[in-house]
Amino acid sequence: MHDSIHRFDFMVDIMGARSQKAGRMAGGVANQAAIRSSLIATLVALSVTAAFRSAPVLAGDAGIVSIIERGRPTTTLEIDNDSLLLQRDDGLYTSGLRLTRTYRVREAGGWRSLSWRFGQQLYTPHRVTIPPEQLGPLDRPYAGWLYGGMAYRVEADDGSELAFGLDLGCLGPCAGGEPTQKFLHRVLSQPKPLGWDTQMGSEAGLVAHLGARAPAYRLSRSADLRPGVALRLGNIFTDMMLEASLRAGRLRAGGEPAGADTIVYGFLRAGVRSVIHDATLEGGLLSDDPGRTVKPRRGTGELEAGMHWQRAAWAWRISVVTRSNEIDGLPESVGRSSFLRLVISYSP
Repeated sequence: MHDSIHRFDFMVDIMGARSQKAGRMAGGVANQAAIRSSLIATLVALSVTAAFRSAPVLAGDAGIVSIIERGRPTTTLEIDNDSLLLQRDDGLYTSGLRLTRTYRVREAGGWRSLSWRFGQQLYTPHRVTIPPEQLGPLDRPYAGWLYGGMAYRVEADDGSELAFGLDLGCLGPCAGGEPTQKFLHRVLSQPKPLGWDTQMGSEAGLVAHLGARAPAYRLSRSADLRPGVALRLGNIFTDMMLEASLRAGRLRAGGEPAGADTIVYGFLRAGVRSVIHDATLEGGLLSDDPGRTVKPRRGTGELEAGMHWQRAAWAWRISVVTRSNEIDGLPESVGRSSFLRLVISYSP
């Protein structure tokens, strides 16, 4: 998969450099967009087809209705925000909020679960106090992504898992990014963001998800290592991430609930992402007026470190996430971003 992505990027770069004349350059850009659009449309079509082919499986004994009726419900609230790190300036990936409802049922050899979720993500330049007319060519565009979706997951007792899902949403003013950030800044007594008039144009979005984890490798009685891969395919995001998570502390066996025992551990997660398309940077594939855009870097990294606590019905997780620069040509010192992630779960 990595080789295919690199070959695609190399082909696009060659096409963009074939001519030095303005007219032919415009044609090269159009060809790049057409090729990328065709590739993403094909990948999404394959993902949606695979989801429909799995419908008979979901309608069986482990189907949607059965999982909801027999499964233990869990409600999870996830909050991402750079202001929670008490930074003077906020920006880049500045805020995320997601509410998830999961139903999880025990089966021979593991677990099956079904979930729905709603969320919003906000992106801004490095400093939101910069007037629109002073934004530089490499400043991150203002963008909001509002979405809802469902996911189906199969977990084995050895820690391995496979999941797929589909999100539908909206990029641009329809996502409500401007009123959300202005409200939060009023509540937190932070500066008013000035450039939302330049945000990405509106576009309906569809993003298919596929994720997998290998069995957990036990390093000791209190530590394990879990590698994984996550793929997103759509007109808003198309990328692939390879990651590994190291946990150390009081771990539980397999996917068993915590029960009366207290589960406490620290974790470190590192990942690398290969990017084909990011509409929050380069605009939507279907929009006639994408607004301000920049070229994304095709390779980025992410590091997360934090603590997890769980007992009976409640679970808390707090961590700091650092992402490398995502904009081609922007210095790493300017484009690197960090934010606090807080996850609260309740299972009655």
